[in-house]
Amino acid sequence: MPIPRTLLSRDEPNDLDLRLVAGAWPDGLGGEMVLSAPHPDTFDGPHPFFGEGMLYRLSLTPGTHGAPADRFAWRQGRIDTPSARLRAKRPDVFTPTMIGVQSPFGTVNAANTAPLPWGDRLFTTWDVGRPVEVDPVTFSFLGEVGHRDQWQAFELAPQPVLPMVMTTAHPVVDPDRDVLWSVNTFFGQLHVVCWDGDGPVTTWPIEGAVIPQSVHTITQTRDWLVVGDCAFKVEPQVLTGGERTQPANHDGPLYLIRKDELEATPAGRPVGCSVFRVAPEINHYYAVYDDADGVRVLFEHTENADIAMTQRPDDLDALGRPCDPALAGLYGFPMSPDRNTVVQFDPATGEVTHRAELRDPSMLWTRQLNAMDWSAEGMAAPTSHHMVNQGWRPEAVFQRMLALYEDRVDRTEWPTEETAPLVMSCTRDDLAVTAVHEFGLDDFPTSPIFVPRDPRDPGVDGADGGDGRSRYAGRDPGGHDGWVVVPLLNDSGFRVEVFDAADVGRGPVAVLDAAGATVPFVLHSAWMPRAVPAQERPRLRFADELDRVGELDDDLAACVLEVAAEIDDGVPI
Repeated sequence: MPIPRTLLSRDEPNDLDLRLVAGAWPDGLGGEMVLSAPHPDTFDGPHPFFGEGMLYRLSLTPGTHGAPADRFAWRQGRIDTPSARLRAKRPDVFTPTMIGVQSPFGTVNAANTAPLPWGDRLFTTWDVGRPVEVDPVTFSFLGEVGHRDQWQAFELAPQPVLPMVMTTAHPVVDPDRDVLWSVNTFFGQLHVVCWDGDGPVTTWPIEGAVIPQSVHTITQTRDWLVVGDCAFKVEPQVLTGGERTQPANHDGPLYLIRKDELEATPAGRPVGCSVFRVAPEINHYYAVYDDADGVRVLFEHTENADIAMTQRPDDLDALGRPCDPALAGLYGFPMSPDRNTVVQFDPATGEVTHRAELRDPSMLWTRQLNAMDWSAEGMAAPTSHHMVNQGWRPEAVFQRMLALYEDRVDRTEWPTEETAPLVMSCTRDDLAVTAVHEFGLDDFPTSPIFVPRDPRDPGVDGADGGDGRSRYAGRDPGGHDGWVVVPLLNDSGFRVEVFDAADVGRGPVAVLDAAGATVPFVLHSAWMPRAVPAQERPRLRFADELDRVGELDDDLAACVLEVAAEIDDGVPI
């Protein structure tokens, strides 16, 4: 049973100073690795990944952020959002559900899924809440994006203070316009959201665009936004504790929306789109920014996986064995091999060209997450895509889920025994596998990052630092020239392995170790060239959103006002 039992440990995380135990630290490897996660004190709910957000940060330069000269600082902290502060004061009125944590105040914005750097600014995101800005050094809460009245709130029950906003965990920063693009769905109707970083958000309904399930990711080219329906299904009866009766949709719509049409249309007016369909189901997808030859997208299909379903202590696994109660809450791992495709879309003609596919039942199972070059140059001409796969894990596939997907799962593709996790590289144009490295069977590699070799100095003034390169770019962009950094969770102790992005197959060039300390489940990661204190700028105050506080009972209203004052005064949670 190789999945770490400490994965869902409720122990309070600690700051760590990691030591180099193998290899040599590469010259020039620096910056900060930032990871989002739910706080582990919520790992006993119906879906533990709905816990309040926290951040981890690994400094890739030794002797920084308080670590000794020969150690690497691993720092962590809970984000003190209004949601987290209110729950800390009145835990008795908060109830975890399969669609988030509910309360008389409204719905908790967990802000726990993906870190989003924007220059020296850092945001963290969630699918059911506005992006949250935090201080990159202290992780303290700075503000949410856009006043609640500028978003469509999904208010099935009263939400006088904490609105439920259906958005995406992966908004994108436009390198040409220097704006943030996101989405907001309201009873399935898709709205596109744009934010300039300071003022109000602008939204447009997209004509004819309906999202049957959810939007976990959006991606972009120079001229287009690409928005797809993602495989997270919540049936109506689940809202009140009922059972799922259907699998996630096997296919879904994909919408292409021109950025210039959005910019030319007054806010609130409908904007058209081009409509396509994609199968199998998707959660993460990435477009090539240069769209001169068409809109080309890499899809990482989540075929016959179900992150909206979680294990229970009395479940049976794929082999009919009792599930370990230590894994209760773990989401449903894939029942089919990983599949990646590269697809090109022509919005003018509606033509769809399948350019490449990668699917190998002997090797590729349970894709975790990926690493790529997020510089403007890397997005425009990507060369390498690096992925972490967990391997075939029958103890993370449970019979309730199998019963829903039975007609779609080919059990003859299942390996005869559990397979080791791996990190692999492939080319972006044809998905040819260029390198593979296997980890130990008891390892749980999580979200990797790509760090460019010889990145631009982020401290140099000017948009391009005087050398023509964008902020995150190395000397040879695309994803092949630099390092892939992979955190590994293990019951024996947490470690971090560093690979040469040009040849991950030769194994790690450096290994950091936490001296037996373990780290619980984390989600997405990102690389920042540096972590510096946040600058003063106009931000939304929680106190500016309390026009409905009078709907609450007096004791709860007083709690809200107390939290608002504490945030304004900088009082720690």
